[in-house]
This record gives sequence, structure tokens and C-alpha cells, in this order.
Amino acid sequence: MHINSQQIKLGLWRGILRLMPLILMGGLTLSTFWLVKKNTPAEKSAIERVRLHEPDYTITNGALSALNEFGYTKYRVLGKKVIHYDDDASIDIDVPRMRLFPPEKTPITVKADTGHLDGDLTILDLINNAEIYRPPQAATSAEPAKPRMLARSSYFKVLINDDVIETDKPVTLEQGLSIMQSTDGGIFNNIEQSMALAGKVKGRIERAPSGTQP
Repeated sequence: MHINSQQIKLGLWRGILRLMPLILMGGLTLSTFWLVKKNTPAEKSAIERVRLHEPDYTITNGALSALNEFGYTKYRVLGKKVIHYDDDASIDIDVPRMRLFPPEKTPITVKADTGHLDGDLTILDLINNAEIYRPPQAATSAEPAKPRMLARSSYFKVLINDDVIETDKPVTLEQGLSIMQSTDGGIFNNIEQSMALAGKVKGRIERAPSGTQP
């Protein structure tokens, strides 16, 4: 039987038409896969997943101390709970209490409800019911006696390397019988153990009775 070219072409077209639904479905599947692949965020590596901001260890009633160049304690930080984070080495502290030991001075105590210590161990943020306390100091050959000092605020930032404690929040400062309030915070110098208030300041200044150290 003789088959001409016209019949061959017609058979090919019929075969292509039969396969057309499969070709279209295959093309649609490939297009969908490409779109999903393009719009799906790259999966994080195992290392990236590990370095999320999650605690790697927690210490109950923890303590952290640092020494000065002479081998004496420069400061000590205590907390009911100390939570360390692996990704940035920062530390969250429940009920932090920090003792500062300036050379030849009375130790200073600062505390708050919560605290955050940066990974470089240079800044301690004290949040809610924050206090700075300096006990009374007896007179020496170089300095007169000093009454106890108590500064209270909702926030204090301890700049550890600078021996400075600062805040831009309202502060109440008690020194002996005197009491002062500032609207814009203040700066406590740990070397001089004195505090300068900022903004509007009001209160009362009273001298302690001779021979007493309130």
C-alpha cells in the first residue's frame, strides 16, 4: 500500500495532538517548581540555626567577678538567675546586685529588678527599681566624713570601664538628711563617688548634726 507524504504528516500531527496534554502538564509542573524554588528562602545552615538568640546555660545564684591590674577585685555581679546567650555572649540577670570596688574607697552597691550585661562585659543595664548606694564614710587625713548616699531611678547604665553610672530618667538622690529630685537623670562618678544631676532639680539640702554620719 502506497503511503504518500501527506498521510505521514497527518499522522504526525495526530500523534502530537494526543501528546499535547502531557506536554502542557509537564511544562506547568516545571514552571511551578521553578517559582516555588525561587520564592522559598534559603534554608539556614546548621551553624546559623545554632547561633540563634537562645540561652546556652543558666546559673542559679550566679556570680561574676573581675580583677584590676593589681589583682584586686574591681567589681562583682550577683544574680538570682544568670542567663548566658551564645550568639552575642550577653547575659540577662534576675535581681542583679553589683559591687564596685574603687581603689582606696568604700565599695558601692548598685541593684535593680532585672539587668542585662553586654557580651564585652562593659555595660550593665539596670532596669526597674534601680538603686546606687554608698555607705557613710569616716573622715580621713585627705577627705572629710561623708554621709550615706542613695540614688533611685527606673534605669541606670553602668559603664564599667569608665567607672561611671548614668541615666536619662528621673532620679531621687538622698545624701544624709538632704533629698533632691531631677527630671533628666544624672551621672555618678565612681572614682570621686559623687553624683551630678541634670534637668530641673528641686529638693532640700540640710546639714547633718555635728559629729554624726546619717
